[in-house]
Amino acid sequence: MALPVIAIIGRPNVGKSTLFNRLAGRRIAIVSDIPGTTRDRVSIDAQWGRHRYLLVDTAGVEDRPHDALLWDDIKKQVEIALNQADGIIFTVDVNEGVTDADNDAADMVRRAGRPVVVAANKTDSLAREELVYDFYSLGLGEPHPISAYHDTGVGDLMEAIFTAMPPFEPEMAGPSSIRVAIAGRPNAGKSALFNALTGEERAIVSPVPGTTRDTLDSQFDYEGTLITFLDTAGLRRRGKAEAGIEKYSAIRTIGAIERCYVAILVLDATEFVTAQDTHIGGYIDDASRAAVVVVNKWDLAKELDLNRADAEEEVKNRFKFIPDVPVVFTCALTGRGVDKLLPTIITVYGEFSKQIPRAEVSRVIFDAMGDNPMPGFGSRRPRIFRCIQSRTSPPTFEFTARNPELIHFSYRRYLENRLREQFGFVGSPLKLSFLSRDDE
Repeated sequence: MALPVIAIIGRPNVGKSTLFNRLAGRRIAIVSDIPGTTRDRVSIDAQWGRHRYLLVDTAGVEDRPHDALLWDDIKKQVEIALNQADGIIFTVDVNEGVTDADNDAADMVRRAGRPVVVAANKTDSLAREELVYDFYSLGLGEPHPISAYHDTGVGDLMEAIFTAMPPFEPEMAGPSSIRVAIAGRPNAGKSALFNALTGEERAIVSPVPGTTRDTLDSQFDYEGTLITFLDTAGLRRRGKAEAGIEKYSAIRTIGAIERCYVAILVLDATEFVTAQDTHIGGYIDDASRAAVVVVNKWDLAKELDLNRADAEEEVKNRFKFIPDVPVVFTCALTGRGVDKLLPTIITVYGEFSKQIPRAEVSRVIFDAMGDNPMPGFGSRRPRIFRCIQSRTSPPTFEFTARNPELIHFSYRRYLENRLREQFGFVGSPLKLSFLSRDDE
């Protein structure tokens, strides 16, 4: 399921970054009284109630830019945020009323044609609530009085934006289709790998300005199974990305990973596993997607003095948060090793969508508890009454227990390992949830 993107737009110094930090739940954006502090967009995966979404902060729209030399780039980034957004929070300052910059920013928002709510920020007293009505003149609908700093009115604001946006439903890529995202750092060989997989001279990465949401890039029929490859952009290490679209390609990549079933993480053999590679692996793990690691440019292994067995062990050690992840060695330009990747995708997807009979799950879990009983804490002891697989993709196991909070993390990992030993789930995450039931 794709995450909706919500962008915070407005002129400088109206409290956009304060609102961003409030919704994110921690201090991320730089907050300052100096107009124009936020020049770049900042984004984060956030949650409000049952809604998960990508929250994007933007630079302020100015009628008289403080930095005229950078204004074109800043304006371009704001327009990108508007075009990528599924909903917009237009932020204004009730203390200063409607300004020319507010009208300029409102014009940009209207042209984007996205659902929008107006956040009348700094409304921290009853007297200031009367000033809110001035902002009807922007033509963007009802202004919502909030104080991001004091956390008042923010809940009603978020309810309004999610009501205004269309509901996000799981996207069906087609009958029997496996959605696959090819992710990795720039120049790791993602496009060449896509061309080698499909036999087409067409790059999967196409970071076109103004793309609203990640779209289906190409479909490929592999022995009767339809595989849909999703477009992603290369992710550079923070601080190393160039200004402009490339620096904010994370939104596209995270969106593709969220929508896929299987994520292919492409490594460059000449640099092997970098911190940014593990960072991208963290995105895959957070999204609970199945994974395959591809070590590309393996034709250079001899001159790089790399050994396949040692390289595979190192990869699995660096990505141990993705248990039993398959590793495929390829040279995308020559096609070497690529023939092993498609069957691996099919296998991993099968593990990701596997359903285990209830009786088999119960047998394995209760045998595991018999071999290694759960420790207690004084007079309180945890007890598991039942375990079922409640869903697939990702495989999710639901435990009903007494005092589940006393079940230590290490014991939960032990139960997960027993499930993997018995049922496989190669390259697939497992989600274990523990529900409380009072002892009767």
